[in-house]
Amino acid sequence: MIISEDIFVMLLVEKFFQTFTEKQICDATRSTEAMIALSCASRAEVDVMVRKAVAAGGTTPRKPVDHGFMYSHGYEDLDGHIWEVFYMEPGGIPD
Repeated sequence: MIISEDIFVMLLVEKFFQTFTEKQICDATRSTEAMIALSCASRAEVDVMVRKAVAAGGTTPRKPVDHGFMYSHGYEDLDGHIWEVFYMEPGGIPD
């Protein structure tokens, strides 16, 4: 899956994914294995990406969070994986 010009994600079915590890594959609908964070170019892009994920069957487990210098929202995909999408104002982290 192409996220952007510089970001690609490989989505695998469980049986094939299992060939990459000897560890047990967890059920992401019951346990959190990882949170994938993607930086966006604007707050609007964050909202667009979350809307697209929901339109494709994902869910939003929480409301957007606005820290002033950073805006984030996220979604869970159909398998329960958590994707955090955020925009951070350049130079906006408070001291």
